[in-house]
Amino acid sequence: MLSKITSCALIGLDGEVVTVEVDISRGLGSFAIVGLPDAAISESRERVRAAIKNSGLHFPSSRITVSLAPADLRKEGPAYDLPIAIGLLAAGEQLPLPLDQYLFVGELSLDGSVRHTNGILPMASLAKERGYSAVFVPERDAPEAALIPGVEVYPVRALLDIVKHFNEGPRIAPYQRGPEPAQQHLLYEVVDFQEVKGQEHVKRALEVAAAGGHNLIMAGSPGSGKTLMARALPAILPAMTIAEALDVTRIYSVADTLPPDTPLIRQRPFRAPHHTISSAGLVGGGHWPRPGEISLAHHGVLFLDELPEFGSRGLEVLRQPLEDRIVSIARSTGTLTFPANFQLIAAMNPCPQGCTQSNSVWDTCPGLSLPNQTILPAY
Repeated sequence: MLSKITSCALIGLDGEVVTVEVDISRGLGSFAIVGLPDAAISESRERVRAAIKNSGLHFPSSRITVSLAPADLRKEGPAYDLPIAIGLLAAGEQLPLPLDQYLFVGELSLDGSVRHTNGILPMASLAKERGYSAVFVPERDAPEAALIPGVEVYPVRALLDIVKHFNEGPRIAPYQRGPEPAQQHLLYEVVDFQEVKGQEHVKRALEVAAAGGHNLIMAGSPGSGKTLMARALPAILPAMTIAEALDVTRIYSVADTLPPDTPLIRQRPFRAPHHTISSAGLVGGGHWPRPGEISLAHHGVLFLDELPEFGSRGLEVLRQPLEDRIVSIARSTGTLTFPANFQLIAAMNPCPQGCTQSNSVWDTCPGLSLPNQTILPAY
């Protein structure tokens, strides 16, 4: 028997519909998954088998073929465990058909419980765009999916709960979004400008930079407070709008760095990568392209401490994102675009050749490879 279940793939920061087709036919017992799966999906055969058996359900001993369509789209991650298991149970007549009006996403444990999956927010957004009536997501991720209005969200704790839900057993109650908690998990510790003593001219410059969204470089002796003042900058930035908060949350959801118990990020990001970071880590990339530090700093601050220690290639790749506010990552399979509308704040120590704090001297200093930069001395 053949069944079709709808799931979702992540392409950059957007979702793409994936149809999980499961066929059970006569033959020697086998379990094959086709459709350009990665290693995590190929391993889902054992997770699905154990989850079904440990949930007290029947696992067929026939020939099983699972197709992830479209076949030319690469799929990654364990989020297909739940739709594969649902499709297998439906094909084995343990669940009623059709189920094509629902979208299923989740990773299975061996005991049948459903684990957290990254990228739930863009998946729920896709469900609304394509007109699906409901989405079944891990219980932990239900508050994140509920950020998208107009989509009914069912929090799933275990595979057996879905079987009972569709077989006239106890139904899963749709998730009801309540008021936001008074205290949320913070991305970083907030620094107040009142903690900075002195340095009034640098504080004034940071206020101007915050008001106009300008980039800034601070130069001064170690211990003069450059890092402290940079970390205090987000505290004087305006609060994010709902649209900005959703943009930031989408990025952190895909990167799987969303803080626990914080479905919506309200705090402006502050990212301070170490100078040993690679170019791919800074702007994004990898075999499966993921957002880099500049995208994680979207609508926030990117702080580069000890700027001359960063590699020249890493500084050069910042040129296009600073101008266009986006970063494009080209691969043989296509080009992905990530947002990168951030405010760059950099800090550096004085030139080792002993230059003074005169801007004209800084611009022509032979000890620095930063021509045509406006540098604000901190002393």
